Amino acid sequence: MAREVEELRKECASYTEKLERIKSATNRVTPEEKEKQKLYCKEWRRRKRMATELLDAILEGYPKSKKQFFEEVGIETDEDHNATLPAAV
Repeated sequence: MAREVEELRKECASYTEKLERIKSATNRVTPEEKEKQKLYCKEWRRRKRMATELLDAILEGYPKSKKQFFEEVGIETDEDHNATLPAAV
């Protein structure tokens, strides 16, 4: 029984150490920050969809290619900068 108690104390000490490491981590995200991130991603998706729909409507009557239109107007896309929307947060 004494041996079991000693093993449990060691196990408890390791869990306590692990808990302290988690508590002292500086890269934690608060619930408020997480909600902000969700809001920003939602807005990004909404605005990208709106811009895409608008550009598609313009391109229906445009005689040149989409790429040429973007170059003439000076539009830079997310893909040009390797920016991707995060998965559902």
